[in-house]
Amino acid sequence: MGPALGSAVGSTVGFADGVGHLLRGFAMWRRRPGLMLRGMLPALLVLLLLVGLFTGLVLEVGDLVAWATPFADGWAAGLRSALRVGLALVVLAATVILFSVTFTALTLTLGDPFYERVWRATEELLGDPPEGDGLGFWASARDALVLLGLGLAVGVGLFVLGFVPVVGGVGGTVLGVVVAGWLLGSELLNRPLEARGIDRAGRRALLRGHRSAVLGYGVATQVCFLVPLGGVAVMPAAVVGATTLARDLLSTPAPSAPPAPPA
Repeated sequence: MGPALGSAVGSTVGFADGVGHLLRGFAMWRRRPGLMLRGMLPALLVLLLLVGLFTGLVLEVGDLVAWATPFADGWAAGLRSALRVGLALVVLAATVILFSVTFTALTLTLGDPFYERVWRATEELLGDPPEGDGLGFWASARDALVLLGLGLAVGVGLFVLGFVPVVGGVGGTVLGVVVAGWLLGSELLNRPLEARGIDRAGRRALLRGHRSAVLGYGVATQVCFLVPLGGVAVMPAAVVGATTLARDLLSTPAPSAPPAPPA
């Protein structure tokens, strides 16, 4: 028996709870399989558009890194390899971030009618649905552009970090997954929060107050995106999980900062 769809509000909402909300999103497949299946269609179309570009970059990343680092041609072989392998990893990590945010942004924008039905069905099953409709097409398109801009900026930053031998490659890869998870989680939470009348500033404050939960949900979603066709299968469940997570965040006080030590 799969996880229950309903939220599990506690005194705190942490990283594991965020992961759990994504898992609870899959419970909607038992309740509304037809609706969830239709929710896969926009993700599949966007994936087909993007996968060719990513595959081409993977095949050419070695030549691209060599072209970008001519200054290392005269280095010792071990040091040159460490720099270029690390930089290749960071290029791929940065591309994964850009791929993920582009996939999410385009899928949510082009598939807005599909995901609005998934979101609305989730709200009605949980009870006391909000009166607002959340993001419309133009608001989704606006947020998609913001998300793409952030993803591009992070990708450039990781590329620069990749010039640090060894440490830059490993650190950049891990940082890339975490940052992509935060961006994805924040974007997917927009609809259920805006439907409750929470403006952009209010949403940012709420998410900052529950960083661990948002990261748990977003990183789990991001990891699923790394699996072939994972984004297609996970996107409808991620919309459901964002809806249940938003309810928990609004029902749970943000963790208070620890008291300052006495002087």
